[in-house]
Amino acid sequence: MAEDTAVKYAEQRRSRRAKIAKPLRVRPSDPRDEHFEDLPVSVNASKEGIYFQTRRANYYKGMRLFVTFPFATAHDPMNCEYVAEVVRVEKLPNGRFGVAVHLKMTVNYSSSAPPGSITRI
Repeated sequence: MAEDTAVKYAEQRRSRRAKIAKPLRVRPSDPRDEHFEDLPVSVNASKEGIYFQTRRANYYKGMRLFVTFPFATAHDPMNCEYVAEVVRVEKLPNGRFGVAVHLKMTVNYSSSAPPGSITRI
């Protein structure tokens, strides 16, 4: 079944995925969605997307998120925050969900960039 999913979605990917287990922070960006802060670990990632597993059932296709990847602490200068969109949610065993997000743009908070500047991916 996992192979079928990989084949089904492979043609939509523009960059290769690497198996990488790094912590990330996920928060909804739309104020209409219930606020939460999820701290999952990635399963794989590419330049344009991240796949992770979570116990939260409130993700849905098309949901807009703020994703910090990799995430260490809230004020770590190495954090990179993205605006992302959920492209796939899979129900997994043991009450878990697999969530694939497409990274839309990065939100740059560095001191060398103008405040609030964004970079499209």
